[in-house]
Amino acid sequence: MPRRRDGPRGRRPAHGHHRRHRGRRHVIAAPGEPGEGWSRLSPRKLLLDPVKAVGQSIVPVVVALVGISQNPRYWPIILPIAIIGPVLFGVLPWLTTHYRLTETQIQVRKGILNKQTSTAPLDRVRSVDLEASLLHRVLGVQKVQVGTGVDDDRITLDALAAADAQALRTTLLHRRAVAAPAEEAQGHDAGQDGIVATAAPAEPAPTVLARIDWSWLRFAPFSLGRLVIVAGAVGLFSQFADNLPIWNQDTATSAWQWITQFALVLVAVVLLVGALVGWLVISVGGYVVQWWNFLLVREHGSLHLTSGLFTRRSITVEEAKVRGVELTEPVLMRGVGGAELATLATGVEDGVTTVLPPCPRGVAIRVGETVLDHAGPLTEPLVEHGPRAHRRAWFRQVRNCLDVVVVAAVAWWFLDFSIWWVVALAVAAVLLGAAAGEASYRHLGHRLSGDHLVAGSGVLARIRTVLETDGIIGWVVTQSWWQRRIGLADLTATTAAGKERVLVRDVRLDVAVALADSSTPGLLTDFLAPGVPASS
Repeated sequence: MPRRRDGPRGRRPAHGHHRRHRGRRHVIAAPGEPGEGWSRLSPRKLLLDPVKAVGQSIVPVVVALVGISQNPRYWPIILPIAIIGPVLFGVLPWLTTHYRLTETQIQVRKGILNKQTSTAPLDRVRSVDLEASLLHRVLGVQKVQVGTGVDDDRITLDALAAADAQALRTTLLHRRAVAAPAEEAQGHDAGQDGIVATAAPAEPAPTVLARIDWSWLRFAPFSLGRLVIVAGAVGLFSQFADNLPIWNQDTATSAWQWITQFALVLVAVVLLVGALVGWLVISVGGYVVQWWNFLLVREHGSLHLTSGLFTRRSITVEEAKVRGVELTEPVLMRGVGGAELATLATGVEDGVTTVLPPCPRGVAIRVGETVLDHAGPLTEPLVEHGPRAHRRAWFRQVRNCLDVVVVAAVAWWFLDFSIWWVVALAVAAVLLGAAAGEASYRHLGHRLSGDHLVAGSGVLARIRTVLETDGIIGWVVTQSWWQRRIGLADLTATTAAGKERVLVRDVRLDVAVALADSSTPGLLTDFLAPGVPASS
């Protein structure tokens, strides 16, 4: 994919200016900051952090107040601590945190007793993400997170005024243009009171790749990601459910007698309808909260995603570091034509960034092909792996289900319940395993589409992973004892992007070697040379 180069060196940033300091190098400073280029965070942080600190400490403070309620003499001691403590801890970060941009680095200095200075070279910045919770948005500030791709650590500035955060993001995305040599700046600023004013070439307008379409809400109930909310609610309920009066025998008997006065089928239908309505509210509500005002644009050589109702997030992924995409079609969503899309990139947290909400499959394919700058990898048919791989897919899933049957049989031996329960479970497990095995084989496959390796996988969800061959740094061929017996192997392409590996499962050994050699010509030359024994 052609990568757009950054603009010419020496361009003036839109939000800052150069200051001349006698005997010192130039510093790219934010407006209104003091000498040496060091700036504090927004003064509104003085309101933000105390409120956050109070919110985080409210539970232990309430517990402490309840505990000393019988001893009023301790109140004059506890109340000042409960009030001053959170405020003090909230104010200290603003007093001790400073940041600045030099010609080559972004630097953050913080700490009281233990001083800490974090630096990141401007030419190593890989992502600049903005986040604003509801409280941030009320105060007009944003949190900036700068990633360099070296590790999971990020330089975080919480909080900057919204305009300053946007300006900082723009400057960092233009890091090569901002990193002008000091001597070049000196050649322009003579007689101008130390202020550099160089013309900047016009930037192309951002290209909108996708924006929210509220007709996509129809996919929300078919995405099971919101089940985490339900599980959390059940876990919270279980913490105090034992203390409810419904668990004693008299209450349970009375409740059962009340239920049996009505038709059990009617009760079951009411419960089912209630559960469906509750799920619709949770799934659709969660979709709206997460993807409100979703917008995906291409600008400054990066993919820029913004979304969120209460917490507004702004995520940037540098296109030069995007090595592929992953198209996921969950089992329920596949039935209504929906899909999800994520990018595989280096230098970003976790390597996988979801860039589209659950949406029509056609939209996900269009955006994915735009990111790849190549049509076909997400739509072309995959090469099937043959009947031996088919049998292995069945065997793998049925074996997993039979493990459940073994556990049930052990329980039957010790608990002495009817054997027919074990038989019924075994039949159901085999049928479910066979269905899962058939689905996993139908999703299995591979393809070399131009300069992209395509791998199909998944059991319930159909997953198609597309990886640029330029992003492959090595190959791993593994064979279990059973695979060696039938001539199959697992081929793994190692990469620095995404989950750092793309697996092509249960492919013939000769096909695996040929696929690896075709994807990265020359990488396997020494292993394929005559006289060199093959090794797996």
